[in-house]
Amino acid sequence: MGKYADELTRTMTWLGSKPDTFFLGQAVEYKGTAMTGTLTDVPDEKKLELPVFEETQMGMTIGMALAGLVPISIYPRWNFLLCSTNQIVNHLDKLYKMGPNFNRKIIIRTGIGSERPIHPQHQHVGDFTNAFRLMCPNIEITRLEEPEHIFPAYEKAYNSDNPSIIVEYGDYHGEK
Repeated sequence: MGKYADELTRTMTWLGSKPDTFFLGQAVEYKGTAMTGTLTDVPDEKKLELPVFEETQMGMTIGMALAGLVPISIYPRWNFLLCSTNQIVNHLDKLYKMGPNFNRKIIIRTGIGSERPIHPQHQHVGDFTNAFRLMCPNIEITRLEEPEHIFPAYEKAYNSDNPSIIVEYGDYHGEK
């Protein structure tokens, strides 16, 4: 495991220690992606494994925030997150207009799929960061280029009152 993965693990452990956080998504409790390994020190009672129903997951995420939690909603790849675009663009990004006192503190964790050592084909390696920046001006979107960017980005997202999408690079888990 490289420093990139180590920093992600350290950061997820820190987030998991917060009394108001909750992790949900695919490969959260059960092995399946590189992200799974970064959650080993997050308490099991703070994790909810979900099936592949991305739009419902984002609806649950928004509901958890409205109930006062800080959800960390995990979509292992941008290509999966695309399926929740309706909830993100039409609801999450506009939530501040719907209710100025609504809790909007949501962290969406996604990634650009790993291409090495095996390319999983193009439907798994998309990077839609720039498109979402155009569609969601009220969501902070950050790419994690280097290991030293990881903790500050997640710390900023946790301390923000607005939603964040944090984009990891699958290949960097083992390369950096």
